Amino acid sequence: MIMEKQVIQCFKEGGGVPYSNYERFHEVMSEDSGQTIVTNLINHILPLIPGIVGRLENGISVLDVGCGSGKAILELAEKFPNSLFLGIDLCEEPIQKALETAKEKGLKNTFFQKADLSKFKPNVQFDLILAFDAIHDQPFPKIVLETIYQCLKDDGVFLMQDIDASKNVVNNLNHPFGRLLYAVSTMHCTPVSIAQGGLGLGAMWGTETAMTMLQETGFTNIQENRLSHDMMNCYFVVSK
Repeated sequence: MIMEKQVIQCFKEGGGVPYSNYERFHEVMSEDSGQTIVTNLINHILPLIPGIVGRLENGISVLDVGCGSGKAILELAEKFPNSLFLGIDLCEEPIQKALETAKEKGLKNTFFQKADLSKFKPNVQFDLILAFDAIHDQPFPKIVLETIYQCLKDDGVFLMQDIDASKNVVNNLNHPFGRLLYAVSTMHCTPVSIAQGGLGLGAMWGTETAMTMLQETGFTNIQENRLSHDMMNCYFVVSK
């Protein structure tokens, strides 16, 4: 309730609401990730990238941007022990949870780091970079995409899952989750971006905006994919 009052206050006075003010946010997102991403990761999401399963089996380097509590890459780390995985997230709480889980599972090929990707620049390149429902929340999505571009090997692949909606409200009038997504965007995605001094594009920034930013970043091969089990998201498979 306190958070709701803060969002209402933002409409009156401007400004945003930081992640730290959203109680149980990371717990809820972890549950959501487990249902929409982890359970479909191996059989439905990875096959969108031709040959990636074989490369993971042989051993490649993987970065998960906005990894939260790390459920996705922990799943991959168990399945593909020859590959190395790094998860980065802005918040301390989910990173600690991820580290604890990796330790409990005895995983030696998984690492986690708290960092703001608007400023942090990894000094290595990766074969595969993942971003699940994370880019639109960034204060400056294009800066993060530029960092991803720089960190991606020339033959690497960037898989970006984001909301499958239009930037134009009129095109979303019949969207099956339109009202929910605008509500979530207004109450969380936009305020947390603005709280960091960002653009506040929110969850409904639109696949058009995402495509434009990917192209402006320098990516030349961009494919949009939809999965039958997931009516809410678009899966961008991107390479240089």
